[in-house]
Amino acid sequence: MIEYIKERSLLLGIIIRAEYKSDNIVFFTDDNSSQQLGYMQRPKDYNILPHRHNLVQREVHLTQEVLYIKSGLVRVDFYNNDQHYLESRILRKGDVILLSDGGHGFKMMEQSEIIEVKQGPYCGERDKVRFDAIDESAIILNDNEQ
Repeated sequence: MIEYIKERSLLLGIIIRAEYKSDNIVFFTDDNSSQQLGYMQRPKDYNILPHRHNLVQREVHLTQEVLYIKSGLVRVDFYNNDQHYLESRILRKGDVILLSDGGHGFKMMEQSEIIEVKQGPYCGERDKVRFDAIDESAIILNDNEQ
């Protein structure tokens, strides 16, 4: 239910399937990741004390994004940093993905709604390099869903 997509030691993404459950707080990223991704389940009447976050200067060198598939069916295509296609996965309603490195493209397999969270501020076209997608006939669908 948790899939780590890697090329050698480079973490390209983490998929949390909609069916994932845990009784604890679980973080899927390490403390050094610029985008933290976690899960928590808490019982009724559990309180998280009010808090605010301190101003802490951070340096972000790479935009990372989290997508929540609200509805639909989405294929995500993974590329390495040399723009070489690696593999694809299917995301379904309720799935969450962190795109942490490398390249990625998407094909909507059905009408889809996606919520995206990423670091800002957005730098427009300076923020990304666009390149040609893999030909549909060369797609390698790696559906490791448990």
